[in-house]
Amino acid sequence: MYRAVILLVAATLSGQWINEAARGVPRTRDGKPNLTASAPRTGGKPDLTGLWQTDTAAPGEVEKFIPGLSLSAVPGDDPTTFSKYLFNVMADYARDDVTLSPEAQKEWAANRSISDSLGPRCLPNSLPMVELFPIPKRIVQTQNLIVVLYEGDIPRQIHMDGRRLPANPNPAWAGYSVGTWDGDTLVVETVGLNPRAPLDGFGHPRSDTMHLKERWRRRDFGHLDVQMTIDDSKYYSKQITFQYSSTLIPDDDLLEWVCTENEKDKGHIK
Repeated sequence: MYRAVILLVAATLSGQWINEAARGVPRTRDGKPNLTASAPRTGGKPDLTGLWQTDTAAPGEVEKFIPGLSLSAVPGDDPTTFSKYLFNVMADYARDDVTLSPEAQKEWAANRSISDSLGPRCLPNSLPMVELFPIPKRIVQTQNLIVVLYEGDIPRQIHMDGRRLPANPNPAWAGYSVGTWDGDTLVVETVGLNPRAPLDGFGHPRSDTMHLKERWRRRDFGHLDVQMTIDDSKYYSKQITFQYSSTLIPDDDLLEWVCTENEKDKGHIK
């Protein structure tokens, strides 16, 4: 299933306004963005606004559990550099440390039989996968709403106006998210995600009762640290927690991308 993930990332490239340097970016003497400068603040809180990209994996990290993955690498697109959590959200857990319920086992088998973890069907990536792909995403922060724009995927809204999570949400691809501040850390909680999207490239399923909790911390101008906790007691024996980081790409922009454009695989899938 990870092959479809590779194809999806290979089909996307970051956009660019040629020779258009972003305003308000601290720079070194040679004009390069100073990513270790202090994080900007708005209303006394860190401003997360910017174009971010999930950091790549350390050399050899992913091939520990996907031997031979380097054979799929092509110039400019090396899947061994993708976040290990994109392939497996339980990458840090020992085998059988987290067990799946019988219903989850059935759904996982169904996902594997399709062999299309976000490939030719062109369904939305959804959470948490959409946050883990090594492609740009733009965060726009306002006082009452944070919006995350993804290349080729459904935008996400995080409400900051004090509302509570809905009690009986209509399952949706992006779910329903609310955010609150814990000091300088943004705490985001999401419910109401439909069960049609997998958690990762290995096809681990999610139920419609899954609760996702994230903690976002902009440690400096150019680095964003995120902790994700997946709480899905209907499908998994314990919570699943992992951490990843993203780096700001200030002098770039999103490129529009449509999954179904020039689609030729639909007739070959089950």
